[in-house]
Amino acid sequence: MTQRDWIEKDFYRELGVDSGASADEIKKAYRKLARELHPDANPGDARAEARFKSVSEAYGVLSDDKKRREYDETRALFAGGAFSGSPGAGGFPGGFGTGAQGFDLGDLFARSGAGNPGGAGGLGDLFGGLFGNRGGAAGARTTTNRPQRGADVESELRIDFIDAVRGAEVQIRLSSPGRCERCGGTGARPGSTPHTCPTCNGVGLVSTSQGAFAFSEPCRDCRGTGRIIDDPCVECGGDGVATRTRTLTVRVPAGVDDGQKIRLAGQGEPGRGGAPAGDLYVKVHVTPHRIFGRSAKNTDDLTLKVPVTFPELALGATLTVPTLDGTVSLKIPPGTASGRTLRVRGRGVQRHNGKTGDLLVTVEVAVPTRLDDAATEALQAYAEATKSFDPRAELLGGR
Repeated sequence: MTQRDWIEKDFYRELGVDSGASADEIKKAYRKLARELHPDANPGDARAEARFKSVSEAYGVLSDDKKRREYDETRALFAGGAFSGSPGAGGFPGGFGTGAQGFDLGDLFARSGAGNPGGAGGLGDLFGGLFGNRGGAAGARTTTNRPQRGADVESELRIDFIDAVRGAEVQIRLSSPGRCERCGGTGARPGSTPHTCPTCNGVGLVSTSQGAFAFSEPCRDCRGTGRIIDDPCVECGGDGVATRTRTLTVRVPAGVDDGQKIRLAGQGEPGRGGAPAGDLYVKVHVTPHRIFGRSAKNTDDLTLKVPVTFPELALGATLTVPTLDGTVSLKIPPGTASGRTLRVRGRGVQRHNGKTGDLLVTVEVAVPTRLDDAATEALQAYAEATKSFDPRAELLGGR
């Protein structure tokens, strides 16, 4: 992607957000559009696929803080005709000025951090940051196709509670921009070869002199790539990048928690100019279990609520309770209060490093909704026998 693309394309509009949108708002907008435009949801729809590609391109820039900052600075500099003439026309016709259509040198020097346009931190550095030319001196040229690490990519995965606790290998299908397989990333139709741009001699930049100053801008003929493609690839349209769908195996570690991200190094967007690819971050969503849960204090501990009768709490009992691997016997001491939590050692999350959590069993008294005559009489007899026991004695003691 060239700097001219940054000037001409409105990535905020592509995602339907304003320029002040937060990172979370940008991510939310991208995910919504990606789900709607995904090739799997629109088979055979070329327009949806092209739109998906544009949305992915926009997110690749706006989700990266450094790229977004450079993109904003580039567009701000050219907004409203900062130079006389428009960037779409290519070049900077006219001279310097201080009006609406001119360029304020004092403002430029102030933003560039120095008064010497040819020195370090001066005018040359400002334009170097925009167009990839770090030289700063008049006539200096550097290719705009310097290596650039690929952007990180995010995806989501929903797994079963048992798989989250025990760990699993899950396959996901991922559609994202990547090197066009048809042309190998060259952008040219297979069998043809791009040739060096005669306008910029393959540099990707052309220089424009304004008196004592020389400025560089992306070459209009090759759009800053340094190459001319006479016969573009039909799949990627000459960009060398196409939407690809691939299947990856995600190793979910035992004990992964809901909302946790798993990093797959080098599985993100391909790098440019031989630079390494970005990473893929898979956000895990865990489907809740019907009876088991995870402790908020220690996610290695599983939780379980077990209904019991009043006699079992008052007299004590031994219960059979479920675990992820079967059942276990749980002893309830006499006089146990409803809501008490008992610990079963070693029946929680078993991690690969040997660490094992526990099963926390909370007993809760179950009150029958209906009693027959015999049960009613027995319960009334119990109430009469224990009427000296006042459970609210401390509660009402101060009255």
